[in-house]
Amino acid sequence: MKRPFSLRPVSPLPLVAAGTGLIAATYGLVRLAYGLVLPEVERDLALGVAMAGVVSAGASVVYCAGALLGFLLAARHPRALVLAAALSAATGAGGMALAPTAVAFAVFAIAGSAGAGLASPALVAVLQRNPSTRRSPRAQAIVNAGTGPGLVVAGVLALVLLPDWRLGWGIAAAVTIAAAGAVLLTDRADAGDAGDARAGDARPRRPLPPASWYAAHRGVLAAALLMGVGSAAVWTYGRTVLVASGAPAPVSVAAWVALGVGGSAVIATAKGLERLGPRAAWGLTAGVIAVSSAALAVGAGSAALALAACAAFGWGYTAGSGALIAWTTQLDGPRAPAGTALLFVTLILGQALGAAAFGALIPAVGETAAFLVAAVASALAATPALLGVSRGSIPQPARR
Repeated sequence: MKRPFSLRPVSPLPLVAAGTGLIAATYGLVRLAYGLVLPEVERDLALGVAMAGVVSAGASVVYCAGALLGFLLAARHPRALVLAAALSAATGAGGMALAPTAVAFAVFAIAGSAGAGLASPALVAVLQRNPSTRRSPRAQAIVNAGTGPGLVVAGVLALVLLPDWRLGWGIAAAVTIAAAGAVLLTDRADAGDAGDARAGDARPRRPLPPASWYAAHRGVLAAALLMGVGSAAVWTYGRTVLVASGAPAPVSVAAWVALGVGGSAVIATAKGLERLGPRAAWGLTAGVIAVSSAALAVGAGSAALALAACAAFGWGYTAGSGALIAWTTQLDGPRAPAGTALLFVTLILGQALGAAAFGALIPAVGETAAFLVAAVASALAATPALLGVSRGSIPQPARR
């Protein structure tokens, strides 16, 4: 029986802020900050370019494993996944801070990426089960855009702390634990929603989506894979390319901050992207990623162009991942946590393939040619949206 009223707070702001903080920590401060400190880690621990690509690929595989757990468990156990995300990301960050060798650093860098994979589907489920956020695509977009503020904080820490990259990882571990605690404290699903995950829903639930669900996602899955491949060059080797082009350390770190500023701008553009719809938003963001990757390839020697390209890339990537959430929600809203997990697995699997490929390609053909290949892959990612693949939604069974 539903209660006629509730004394619980109805404002979405505390939960949205906490969720944004957890994404900022697990993505911006832990998973993606690897590329930010890569030049210093290569110097201090003798981590070569090829090994750096292998580490990035391995981290992507572990991210996918975490997201697959989210695919299976997020709808029923979102709070447990939030806790697991925090523990894995914080352990990885703490281990990197203390790593005495390149091998130890690599192990913890790879392990810490599981936190981001767990966090995304968990937070989609948490927002869906809270009355204040369940019908707000903008809330999902804002939380997903937490990557941007996280990158800004990571860049500011680097400007202040480098070449002491170890302290930054220690701070990242502490922030991750604090953000997860805030999510658990502000999660206020009502009794009916909590019961759905147990006995409150009499309808039997299939453990996995039906075949029609996967068929409806075929176009967006292809798009996510291609964007993952195309974005890997900037995320893994963007700062390395700037350093190699002669950019001073403050400029190369500022470019990383620009990535975060661009990602943060998604919060301001969320309403406009919502009006465009997920397919049109995806086509736009994939095009922005392609153009900005090419601009960074040919303009790494210009500080102004590099900063502008990184800001545009950060916006495109963050807005694009938000469009993935909106796209799968449009296709099948009740299974949005599973759809988010599967699409993010595909996106990061593409990054794993791209990181390994560009790690081998850069020594052979140079940074400029490799980044132009990445731009082509990102442009191709727009084609499923432009061709209208995965249009419409999956009919839902009636609830009694």
